[in-house]
Order: sequence, then C-alpha cells, then structure tokens
Amino acid sequence: MTYKLLANDGIDPIGKIKLEEAGIIVDTNSVPQAELLNVLPNYDAITVRSATKIRQDLIDACPNLKVIGRGGVGMDNIDVEYAKEKGIAVVNTPAASSHSVAELVFSHLFTGVRFLYDSNREMPLKGASNFNELKKKYAKGSELSGKVLGIIGFGRIGREVGKIALGLGMHVYAYDINEVPAELSLNFANGATISLPIKSASLDEIFVNADFISVHTPFMEKPIIDEQAFSKMKDGVGIVNCSRGGIICEESLINALNAEKVSFAGLDVFENEPKPSNAILAHPKVSLSPHIGASTNEAQERIGLELAELIINSLKNRS
Repeated sequence: MTYKLLANDGIDPIGKIKLEEAGIIVDTNSVPQAELLNVLPNYDAITVRSATKIRQDLIDACPNLKVIGRGGVGMDNIDVEYAKEKGIAVVNTPAASSHSVAELVFSHLFTGVRFLYDSNREMPLKGASNFNELKKKYAKGSELSGKVLGIIGFGRIGREVGKIALGLGMHVYAYDINEVPAELSLNFANGATISLPIKSASLDEIFVNADFISVHTPFMEKPIIDEQAFSKMKDGVGIVNCSRGGIICEESLINALNAEKVSFAGLDVFENEPKPSNAILAHPKVSLSPHIGASTNEAQERIGLELAELIINSLKNRS
C-alpha cells in the first residue's frame, strides 16, 4: 500500500528522501490552515511544526489520517489525546533540537551581559561620530562564570542548558516537577567526560538566588513568571525565554525592565506570535529572535531523520 504524507510546515530534505525511499509520497506544499479541512482527507499522514494546528474538527474530517508528526518538542498545537482516541499515532522529536535551543539561550545571555542588544542598534547610528561615548556606555559588562543560572523546567533542553552553564563555570539551580538529577555529565570533543553537581531547587529558591533565569517548560495556562515572581528576584537579574510565549507575563516583564529590577531579557518566543507587541519589540533592554531555537542546519537534519523514522515505523505497524 502506498501512503501519502503532507509535510505542511516543511521537512528537511534528508528526512524527505528517507520517507520516499520507504515508498511514501511526500507533498511539501504548505496548505493554509483554513483550507486543511478540504485537503487533509486526501492524506494518510501529516507533519507539522508550530504553525499548523491539528484540532478536533480537523481530526474528525480526516478518517484516513493515521499519523501526526510534530517536528520539535511541544505539541500544544495538536489535540494529542483526542487523536489517540481516534487511533491516530502522534509522534514528535523532543531530543533532536535540544542542543540548538540551548546554544540560543546562551546567545541571548552573552548578548545581555555585554549589551550587544543595544550596541548593535547604536553603532550604525553613532559609531563613527560618538565612538568613545559608546565605548564608555558599554564598558561595564559582566561575566557569566561564577554566577548562578536558574533553570525552570529541566527536561532535555533544560539539561543541555545546564551542561553549557557548567562548562562556563556557572552554578546551576534547577526546578522541575519531576526529580532533578544531582549532577550532569559533560562530554567533550576529545572523548573526555566529567560529571559536575547541580542543585535541585524550588521556584522560590531560583527566584531569590539566581543571577540569570532561563525557562524551559511546556505551554502553561498562566505565566510562571509574573509580577509576584519578579518581586522576589535579585535586582539586575537577566531573563531568557526560548520555550513558549506566555510563560513570562510580558506586561510584568516590561515593568520590571523599566524599574531596573531586570537588567535585560532575551526572548525567542512571545505572547502574541506571530505578531509580538510593539512594546516588547521596541524595548531597548530586550534581545530578540523570531522563534528560531531549533532552526539550525544540524537540528533540522536530526529532526527530519527522526521524524521520518517514527512515521515509517508507525505506518508499518498499520500494514
């Protein structure tokens, strides 16, 4: 039997090749959300990222649908339990992009502690005319080494963030609803491995003790970091969110930035994607990226391959 798959949010070419080698017809033409009800019934499987939503009404309209694949971690854009009740396999690739997201976290952290979010705006305008003024303005940076990084959500991505932090000489405080390990193993390019300790902490312990905070939880109905949480934090704390929009209350964040409670924020995700608020986009103390945590060539290859394998195995089980 020949299966048809709609890769509605794209798939890496290496994953497409693997699917086609297994005899699966792959369509990479993106169908607008409003038209999926008419188009998706013609397919046996669909792969999505965060843009396409697979809700109950769409599932009901697609009796031939056998597999839903999510390239990435979170599946809040899919009615997972309802799909499973209908006998549809739902698969994702939680490990494939972990290191890429972790590296982006530190891109924002390094940008924050050395004021690059602001100097990159100012240098084109004033670099030639007021070089020494800008040099003085940005001369009071700080190092990450020796500081406390609080990680909220200590799954695969949170642990990758922790490993990089340990490698930089930071102290790691980690919070998760599941048990937090006592140490993490760092693997180096020369084959060497070393295990270093971390501290399992409550949310309040992180708020009170952390010099920097990075959040890595699934989508939540209400923010984890709000006005009350900010009030517990150290003055001058740095905040990074490369997880999900809405985990940090943006209004409270802006107030904390303006009050200098928070020294800077690094945001890859936003409350109102794909139309972030102008107040966030224009704020001079916010480092910005457009939800690109998993968007490295290496991660996309890993996602494409893993997703292809999961879909092939799921469809084989139907044969």
